[in-house]
Amino acid sequence: MTRNSPATGSQFLSLHLLETLVAVLPVRDENGAPKSIVYGGAERHMITSQARRRAERIHARDRANAGRGALAGRATGIRTREWALLTARELTAEHGWQQDEAIRTARAVIEATGLKFGEADKKTVANLTRVLLFAPADAGTRIAAHIAEHAESVRAWSEEYLTAQTAAAAAAKKKRGRKNKDKDAVPEEAEEETAAEAKLPPVPAATRAAVLTALAPRDAIDIALYGRFLAEIADSPNVDGAVQSSHAFTVHEAEQVDDFYAAADDAKLDRKKNALDFLDAADDAGAGMTGYQSLISGTFYRHAVLDRRRLRRNLQAAGMSEPEAEEVAVAAEAEFVTAFVEAFPEAKRNSTASTGSLPALVLAFEGERPYNYAAAFQTPIDESPLDKNGEGPAGPAAVKRLLKHHAFVSRRRPDISAGRVLTYDPQINDLLDTLDDTGVAAVSGIEELTA
Repeated sequence: MTRNSPATGSQFLSLHLLETLVAVLPVRDENGAPKSIVYGGAERHMITSQARRRAERIHARDRANAGRGALAGRATGIRTREWALLTARELTAEHGWQQDEAIRTARAVIEATGLKFGEADKKTVANLTRVLLFAPADAGTRIAAHIAEHAESVRAWSEEYLTAQTAAAAAAKKKRGRKNKDKDAVPEEAEEETAAEAKLPPVPAATRAAVLTALAPRDAIDIALYGRFLAEIADSPNVDGAVQSSHAFTVHEAEQVDDFYAAADDAKLDRKKNALDFLDAADDAGAGMTGYQSLISGTFYRHAVLDRRRLRRNLQAAGMSEPEAEEVAVAAEAEFVTAFVEAFPEAKRNSTASTGSLPALVLAFEGERPYNYAAAFQTPIDESPLDKNGEGPAGPAAVKRLLKHHAFVSRRRPDISAGRVLTYDPQINDLLDTLDDTGVAAVSGIEELTA
C-alpha cells in the first residue's frame, strides 16, 4: 500500500444517482425562478452542486452531533460570518464577561489576526466577517478560552488597538473631506486604506497563534471532505476537498409550471361565517393574498466522486496518524455516501415535501480516475410512448441509459470495478431483473454501495 492510499479499493469512488421529483423548487435564481442550463440543445432544470453539498454536509453534521451514523461523536465544522459573535457569546456565558466588552474584544482579536469585518458604522454587519469562514464548530470556544486565560494582556492590547483604530478612522474621514469626498471611493476601500495607513498595534503572537489554531481545519471531518478556501489569512491552511460534485440536471427537457396560489384570511372568513349583520356578511370577497410560484418536475441525474487518497492526506495534514486517518476515512466515506443518497436541499420543504424524496437508482463503483456519465443524457429523453418511437417515462428510460452507458464504458476501462446499484422504486427493481449484461450487482442497503 502506498502512502496516503486507501487500504482497500481504488483511489476514486464514483457515485451516480437518478431521482424523480414532482412539483418542487429546491433552488432559485435571483428572480425566484428555477435554475436551468441548456444541454444537448434543450433547456434542462438544474439543482446546483452548492445546494446539494450543503445539504449533504448538514445531514452528516447533524447525525454526528446526535450520535448517529459512522461519524457519531466526531468533530465537524460550521460555515459562518459570526465567529466574533460566537466567541463573544462564549466569553459572556462561560467566562463572565460583559457582552459589549466581549464583542469588542473578540472582533479586535479576530480582525487583527487577518480577517476583515463589515463597516463599523453599520450595526447589521459590523461584527460579521466579510467572507464566510468554514472552521471547526468549537473554534469560538477555543478563542474565548485563550482570551479569558490571558484576559489582562488581551484587554490592554485591545484598548490600545481600538483607540488607534478610532483615531485612524477619524484621520481618514478628515482626509477624505479635504479631497471633497471622492465619489469613486467605496467604504470598503476607505477602510482598507485607513488600516494600511494606521499603525495599529499587532495582536500578541501567542493570541494570533491561538486564533489560527482554533480556525485551522484540525479534526473537522467535513472540512477534509468538502474543503475550504481562505484567502484573507495567508498562513491559515486551505484544504482541497476530497469530494467533487456536479450540478444535477433533468434527463429530459425542462417542465415548469407557474402555480397561482391564494391564501385565505382566517379571521375574515370566520367573521363572515358567523355574521349576524348582512352588511358584515357581504364584506369584500376574495383571498387574503395571492401570488405565483414556479415549480418544477422531472427526473434528475447527479454525480459525485470521492478521492480516497486526498481524504486520507487531508486527515493526516490535520494532525492524524496514518492508522487513525485510515479509520476515520473509512467512516467518513460511509457517511458521505449516506448523505449523498439521503440529503436534499430544504427550500420550500414544507409546501412541497421535497425532502422525502428517495432515489430511483444509485450506481457506485471504483476506478483509478473519476467517471462522469452526463453524456448518457446529452440527447434528452423523449417520454412519448414506446409505440410512438418514444422511450416512455423518464425514470425507467434513464435507468436503462445509465446502465447501458456504464456497461459500455466499463468494458473499455479495466480499472473500473464491478458496480453496485441500489433502488428504492419497486418498478425499477423489477426492471433491473430484465436487463442483461449491465455489469452491476443489486444491493439492498446504502452501506453496501462502498466496497
